Amino acid sequence: MEVSPLADKIRPKSLNEVIGQDHLVEKGKPIRRIIETGKLFSMIFWGPPGTGKTTLARIIANETNAYFVEYSAVAAKKQDVMNVVAEAKERLKIANQRTILFIDEIHRFNKAQQDAFLPSVENGTIILIGATTENPSFKVISPLLSRCQVFVLNSLNEKDLEKIIANGAKEQKVSLSKESLEFLAAYANGDARQALNLLEATVKLYQKVTIENIKTALQSKFLRYDRAGEEHYNTISAFIKSLRASNVDAALYYLARMVNAGEDPLFIARRMVIFASEDIGQAQPTALVVANEVFRACETIGYPECAINLAHGVVYLCQAKKDRSSYNGLFAAMEDVKKYGNLLIPLKLRNPETKLMKDLNYGKGYEKYDTGNLLPEELKNKKYYFKP
Repeated sequence: MEVSPLADKIRPKSLNEVIGQDHLVEKGKPIRRIIETGKLFSMIFWGPPGTGKTTLARIIANETNAYFVEYSAVAAKKQDVMNVVAEAKERLKIANQRTILFIDEIHRFNKAQQDAFLPSVENGTIILIGATTENPSFKVISPLLSRCQVFVLNSLNEKDLEKIIANGAKEQKVSLSKESLEFLAAYANGDARQALNLLEATVKLYQKVTIENIKTALQSKFLRYDRAGEEHYNTISAFIKSLRASNVDAALYYLARMVNAGEDPLFIARRMVIFASEDIGQAQPTALVVANEVFRACETIGYPECAINLAHGVVYLCQAKKDRSSYNGLFAAMEDVKKYGNLLIPLKLRNPETKLMKDLNYGKGYEKYDTGNLLPEELKNKKYYFKP
């Protein structure tokens, strides 16, 4: 028996149950006006994951008595769309009922697929609602985009997320401490589905929701099955640490063990490419060039000869000077990304290549060679990179 995930169980059924996206659903706002007037038109919902794109599409169909058909662009074929169009024509003719075709991840449809339902959108046979996390100016063909109204959905704020999580806890019949609620909301980074999935996983594993249990459930998502055995990981670990210590003899020894065991040469070379940027970086930028060429040699030559290319690269990487400033800078920045989530990029830095983007004030106030702050306001003047 298939059990619906928590996010689906508590999905709002009416507009009054929707939490967040006030700029679209409050009194007098576009989505509410569409439902109140019953005047349907094709539209595209553009926004991050877990912000309610699918939910709004279903509510519009439900509250306007339209027939709802849902496809993911990942799985849908051109013929699927053609079948929906044919059925929509009959439905409109016989029952005078409109059909909403909801395409999730519409940016994954290629031009030919988008062209296929363009005439049906144009003549009103179907009402298209597309959902995308990608900029529709680049991912949706111009003729289709011009026939759709684009609505931008925002990441949910923590206050809204806490309300949604509380609803999920009620459905799961569990209690939440203030700390657990805040942790889940912060972890979600604006994505309600993420928060609810983690809540549900914690309840399934431990029944009780505590900070400790949430963190353990979160970690369990990233556990990987050791397909090649512990020795595989021990050897590659010893290999990388020998490179880091500039110990040529040890690095060559662990390379020889892997070669002798028949380890995939591309696996070894791939780790060397990573090492060239992670541990050598700015101290000797040509290390990345050498590592990439070793990888290429392994691709084109293969065993047994490519073992010589691997040895060549290993000695070079071992003897190179080491500098982790680029690596450290990246992960310092990533800590702020985790801490603050997806902070708004200043509008002046956004590229106003389309009319839609210009209307949203992308690029306004930008000057070439700007020496001022280019980070989000919350991180103004933050430093991540420090020269060695």
